[in-house]
Amino acid sequence: MIERKKEVVNMKRPRIAIVGSLNMDLVVTAERAPRTGETLQGESVHFIPGGKGANQAVACARLGAEVYMIGAVGSDPFGTTIVDEMRKNGVLTDRIDVLKDTATGIASILHTHEDNSIVIVPGANGQVTPERVERSRDLIAGADVLLVQLEIPLESAAAALRIAKESGVRTILNPAPARTLPEEVLRLADYITPNETEFAILGAYGDREGDGGVAPDDWQAGLIEWTNRYGHSVILTRGKHGASYVRDGAPETVAAPPVQPVDTTGAGDCLNAAFAYGLASGWDTERSLRFAVRAASLSVTKFGAQDGMPTLEEVERIPQ
Repeated sequence: MIERKKEVVNMKRPRIAIVGSLNMDLVVTAERAPRTGETLQGESVHFIPGGKGANQAVACARLGAEVYMIGAVGSDPFGTTIVDEMRKNGVLTDRIDVLKDTATGIASILHTHEDNSIVIVPGANGQVTPERVERSRDLIAGADVLLVQLEIPLESAAAALRIAKESGVRTILNPAPARTLPEEVLRLADYITPNETEFAILGAYGDREGDGGVAPDDWQAGLIEWTNRYGHSVILTRGKHGASYVRDGAPETVAAPPVQPVDTTGAGDCLNAAFAYGLASGWDTERSLRFAVRAASLSVTKFGAQDGMPTLEEVERIPQ
């Protein structure tokens, strides 16, 4: 009997650098949002580590990536809690600056039975300067993928994207919170991942060529026009409808599996993180997006943005 040698597979962990925000989420649950001037009695309040950058970092780490978080917190109990939670989840936190005389950023979230509304106070996130980003050039340049959002100063997000581009690192820009962006910043991204509101605010349906633009309800035409204009891939996140992108010149939608949502906070962050994980693992856009949509759908079945982030095994159990 011939004994076959065991095949040794050298599996490299995907390496992801995330430059972004770290907040403490103050989540108040109520039956509905109050009207102007109205006071309502809420149902509960929770203090939950969050911030788009931190949420995405935890999600990537839960999936098994090697994750470097670049950002800042204040030297207060909120900051300590946030960093401790990230370490527990396996995120590398050496480049999170702890700033004296600066409060940690917070997000005040009203969670109702229908949706969420959020107010953000940047705090230490506003002190993530381009100079601080430059000090982490080595981590960005050594990553497989860079993921950034817009809860830090725009010039700092642009600095991170520029470093990645110079280093040949693939870049994902999650353009949230929604705002218009300079063309220079847009062209630094290999992928942008807006939701439908963010895509409209970016100018996807505006009159840029004097021809009246694209109708706001025609997201398919908006996707094609935008992709042709900027030469990068748009991943349009569409909530329970999944996500859409342009494949071979035509719009294609990856449908979301049916789930019973408990808390949609962090679903977009999970999708971005899982998409980054796929690309960093060497998968193509389609496979990465299908994986990301499944992960995001699973994330809304638990309460809390970071607590809802699934593991790789949990995502793989969902039928494709």
